[in-house]
Amino acid sequence: MTALFALATSLLWGLADFGGGLLTRRMPALTVVVVSQTIAAAVLGAIVVATGGWSEAGPRLWFALAAGLIGPIALLSFYQALALGPMGVVSPLATLSVAVPVGVGLLLGERPGVLQVAGILVAVAGVVLAGGPQLRGAPVQRKAIWLTLVAALGFGTVFALIAEASTTVTGLFLALFVQRAANVAGGGAALYAALRRGTPALPDDSLPWRSLPALAFVGLADVAANGTYAIAAQHGPVTVAAVLASLYPVVTALAARGFLSERLRAVQAAGAGLALVGTVLLAAG
Repeated sequence: MTALFALATSLLWGLADFGGGLLTRRMPALTVVVVSQTIAAAVLGAIVVATGGWSEAGPRLWFALAAGLIGPIALLSFYQALALGPMGVVSPLATLSVAVPVGVGLLLGERPGVLQVAGILVAVAGVVLAGGPQLRGAPVQRKAIWLTLVAALGFGTVFALIAEASTTVTGLFLALFVQRAANVAGGGAALYAALRRGTPALPDDSLPWRSLPALAFVGLADVAANGTYAIAAQHGPVTVAAVLASLYPVVTALAARGFLSERLRAVQAAGAGLALVGTVLLAAG
């Protein structure tokens, strides 16, 4: 069950990142974050009311609130780093986020077996290569490196926090709602400040209603990924769940290949293969 839900997480996050990347070509990243998360929060609010999730309120919601405040910072840092580029450096470097939940799992006493350790090493190497690391070319701006490291730390922290935010399914819905509400509050405040400075929320020639289905998909896929990751981490070793969930860059690269006809570089294809081998080793362990 851990492997199944963690792989579902990587699929959902990979598709959400792909959709978010396309949308940020047409509108500011902050607008994409706020609108997509608002839609997700509205849907989750309806689910919480329908399932009676409010009865699950408790101290664990502080984990969800913290994840909701950290998430937008990480996502915006990541988008800004991608804008500074090159993506071939930023994308693989962001996969360092897996170190946070894996470290937490080890501190809590998890001890993966030999096959699982091998799977972790192979899968992480595959994810890094699947991002297409740029080994030659123009120097990378120091700001891009720092922003990417901030994003990686933020993503990894959200991984760890959301796994502790609930113990039941209805509680998970409530925790995800609190997380998204915090996302909207923090992101909305940042968007308001940007508007006050004169930064447009939408391009002049953009019709935002046309983008609502895509924004809804990004927000709902992202929140579903958080849910499947929480389930994966609760039913198995966090070290395994975190590594399998971190395979999302492979999904993003394959989506770009399928929908945009972007060619996979040899190093990316090799990375995807290694990630698959690592997944098999983790499942076998």
